[in-house]
Amino acid sequence: MAALKVCYACGIGPGSSSSTLTCSPIHTAPFSSNQIRRILPRTTGSSSSVLVRAVLSFHFPTPFPFCPLPVTKKATRLSPAMATGNIQEILPAALDSTSDPPPIFDGTTRLYISYTCPYAQRVWITRNCKGLQDKIKLVPIDLKNRPAWYKEKVYPANKVPALEHNNEVKGESLELIKYIDSNFEGPSLFPDDPAKKEFAEELFTYIDSFYKTVTSSFKGDGNEAGAAFDYIETALSKFEGPFFLGQFSLVDMAYAPFIERFQPFLLEVKKYDITLGRPKLATWIEEMNKNEGYKQTRRDPKELVESYKIRFMAQL
Repeated sequence: MAALKVCYACGIGPGSSSSTLTCSPIHTAPFSSNQIRRILPRTTGSSSSVLVRAVLSFHFPTPFPFCPLPVTKKATRLSPAMATGNIQEILPAALDSTSDPPPIFDGTTRLYISYTCPYAQRVWITRNCKGLQDKIKLVPIDLKNRPAWYKEKVYPANKVPALEHNNEVKGESLELIKYIDSNFEGPSLFPDDPAKKEFAEELFTYIDSFYKTVTSSFKGDGNEAGAAFDYIETALSKFEGPFFLGQFSLVDMAYAPFIERFQPFLLEVKKYDITLGRPKLATWIEEMNKNEGYKQTRRDPKELVESYKIRFMAQL
């Protein structure tokens, strides 16, 4: 059966099963005639200029290697750092006490994480947003059943995250996000502006207080967390733009994993909406959720709420 070449992205086809498309080559995909439900003529004219739109009767897996279907809504322009993480990867299974170690110090750069750890998530986001999925290999660790070799051979502190690079292993999430940004290729995630650098360090310093204030509020009705989120709202107002420093940066990556957890937990358990009366925070959450590098690291909110219930509600 002859193959009919039709561009399913823009709907342009030659009207002849043996011709080639006149649209962009990245759209081109051959389809057999039994894969096409119907062909609707868009214009008339000579056989060489007939345009057709194909309505396909089969499902395309996503992401696919061709251009996506056009949409009428104007797409949001993303910064290079926001767009670089747009690489989908198959996540490896977590290694546990029964797993063999990887070939440590063989020249491969590895990021040891846990899929459930917010501190490791910071570094994972940074790696994605730098576009380093092919340069830094993810090695997830099961923290509830961690392998003995991780402490003995990789990181004596026995914590995640840890980065194996240049025959050394480094830890501490805030240090690692700065290290990756400074020592690997990809879009810069930290500004050159001295005022923004100074404010960034202030925000890094505040994170521990932010975490303690919010988690302490779990003992009450959640309203005690208001001061911490008011601080965030004020911080997001300092520079023009939806992010802490105006443009997307390491500061956003440092806070995102915690706000990702606090928001659904406080809303479900304490009926406290952290975005109420805080439009800057609401916009920040909305913009962060558009970031592909971050989205790939996110957990199901229901899972996060349940894990926080187990961790914190038992203490109340």
